[in-house]
Amino acid sequence: MKIFSLLLFIFLILKSSLYANEKGNPEYRKYSQTCMGTKFNLLIDEQNILLSNTAAQSAFKEAHRLDKILSDYNSDSELSILSQNSGSPTSFSVSDDLFHILACSQELAIETEGAFDITIGPLSRLWRIARFKKVLPTNEKRSNAQERMGYQNLKLDYTHKKALLLKNEMVLDLGGIAKGYAADRMLTILMEHNVTRFLIDAGGDLLLGNPPRGKAGWKISIGGKKHPDLPNLVLANVAIATSGDLEQSITLAGNTYSHLINPKTGIGLTTMAQVTVIAPNATQADSLASASLVLGSKEGIPFLEKKPGVRAFFLEQKGNETILQETKE
Repeated sequence: MKIFSLLLFIFLILKSSLYANEKGNPEYRKYSQTCMGTKFNLLIDEQNILLSNTAAQSAFKEAHRLDKILSDYNSDSELSILSQNSGSPTSFSVSDDLFHILACSQELAIETEGAFDITIGPLSRLWRIARFKKVLPTNEKRSNAQERMGYQNLKLDYTHKKALLLKNEMVLDLGGIAKGYAADRMLTILMEHNVTRFLIDAGGDLLLGNPPRGKAGWKISIGGKKHPDLPNLVLANVAIATSGDLEQSITLAGNTYSHLINPKTGIGLTTMAQVTVIAPNATQADSLASASLVLGSKEGIPFLEKKPGVRAFFLEQKGNETILQETKE
């Protein structure tokens, strides 16, 4: 275990030559759009400019399509309509995309005994208001929100692809998995266009395709230039996701809380921590990072070490020091 006084962040080393070679012809092409309330970036290493542009346009189109399905901010999204039907005795038919992400979420919820729980919506909304007003939610309000939660209250019909929310006023929140799934779908679209050398940045969740031409992989620095002691990695065909932010916290009633909430306690995490997960796909990396942050390093590291192809870096801030722990390979 190593100790550092600096913070963790994912930093992709992109020099100016990344976008253009010395002759001025594009080498890597960069595309950016706002989606799911954040910035999505796409880097493509492809000599055929028309193919690159067409593939990128199709990939972003897919991301926007998914946003209309998975958003909990849009009252007309398929996810929101499902939440609005909570408490109904009749199962709700859902699309293949939504059912897949619900099934993945429920599997992880069971594995983590609720550390990952997409029924956290009532608490998420309560704490958004708390951060805005800078007032700690009362015990009564937190209790009321938790009464409308619980992954056990989301039932899935795998045969007919239907979902049922057992309690009234439940709210699903896919913030810990949706961007990862969108990145995976963007990868599928790019591959369908025979574009294989790319990097997808879905609001900080990275999904890497084949290495750029002449390279062993995409160079990823866990610490960046300010953190030279942290690992520098050369990766391809994997996903990287970070959950938590050592600097995103708020002090309420004398206590410091993370913007991330523990579904079991109903309270923002009080341990300032960050987790970076490397996994075979972005859906897995995104959701595992979210879950393991709530689990904490003591439970999270053994949990992740059982996952094939998964590697993780845990950082916890204690006073002026930041402690780094890494899963065993």
